[in-house]
Amino acid sequence: MEFTANTAEQAAPDPVRSAVYYDGKSSRKRTVVLAFGDKLVISGEGLPSESWDYADIRRADGAPGVLRVSCLSASPLARLEIRDATLAADLESRCARLGDNSLDGRSIARIVGWSLAAAASIVLVILFAIPLAADRLTPLVPASFERRLGDAADAQMKAVFGGHACKAEAGQAALVKLVDALRKSSGLDLAVEPAVLDTPIPNAFALPGGKVYLLKGLLAKADDPDEIAGVLAHELGHLAHRDSVREVIYNGGTSFLVGLLFGDVTGSSTLIFASRSLVTATYSREAEQNADSFAIEVMQRLGRSPKPMGELLFRVTGKEGDNPLSILASHPLTEDRLKRMSELDRQAAGPPLLTRTEWTELKSICGPVSKT
Repeated sequence: MEFTANTAEQAAPDPVRSAVYYDGKSSRKRTVVLAFGDKLVISGEGLPSESWDYADIRRADGAPGVLRVSCLSASPLARLEIRDATLAADLESRCARLGDNSLDGRSIARIVGWSLAAAASIVLVILFAIPLAADRLTPLVPASFERRLGDAADAQMKAVFGGHACKAEAGQAALVKLVDALRKSSGLDLAVEPAVLDTPIPNAFALPGGKVYLLKGLLAKADDPDEIAGVLAHELGHLAHRDSVREVIYNGGTSFLVGLLFGDVTGSSTLIFASRSLVTATYSREAEQNADSFAIEVMQRLGRSPKPMGELLFRVTGKEGDNPLSILASHPLTEDRLKRMSELDRQAAGPPLLTRTEWTELKSICGPVSKT
């Protein structure tokens, strides 16, 4: 018994030279003995002896009163904790670069390389993967869900614009007549609900499911029915191509897909739709050009010229090419749209879309037209 006790006493770690070691491969806490020579030698029961170059030892975050270090040439997660102040001071005196946590050139290059690769991956996803997914998923969205999405966004959109639908019966009848003529000419198999919102903003837009809104500010700037007809035909083009749903998928991503699976159209996907796709009408340039093409074809089938639409848009926006940010605009430049529609200008071969009386009623749908 005496021999065994002496052996155990000799094998016990020297408390002055002992420390706590984590090998970085498990959460096991090991008591080890440190030996200072040309290198720091770490040894312990059941642990292969490990040597750390003093030049590679770096200070790591630790509790107050504890020296916690790692080694650049050891396992990345390996840590050594020293609680004895004398032992800690001894190690600190040998580690000239203990507080130097700067990265070497190779590490910096690695980080920069991975960062660039990550940035490139994000760009590729945004430019190609998400648009491709939106194009593929849009035809799969049920029409019933599209209508529910439009209904959910309708109230939010009205709140943003601060307007209400104008109710003059004669004006509304003229608007319905105009939209019906455009819808039948386009072959659009969708019930369209047009309305004029009493707001001075010159714009128009369509919601998923068939709601089409013409804002009073745009109607006030129009000189004849063909100008408004072209704009409304453009919005019907967005409905025919389901551009709003595509934008919701593009901007809403996962939140929209979750809503599609569980029938939630009042959550984040609707908010994205209302704040981005509807309020700011941020369709892609390609979508806008396709909607213009749709409007041009509809007007030509009706024997009317598409040029008045371009003239109305130019009257609203003016020349945009001088704007240094115009290249970032979602719509094509207004002057380019006017040029395209002017080149396709033809003498009217079809009957007027509205009579003079109907046009007057439509212009005054929100009340008497002010003389400016």
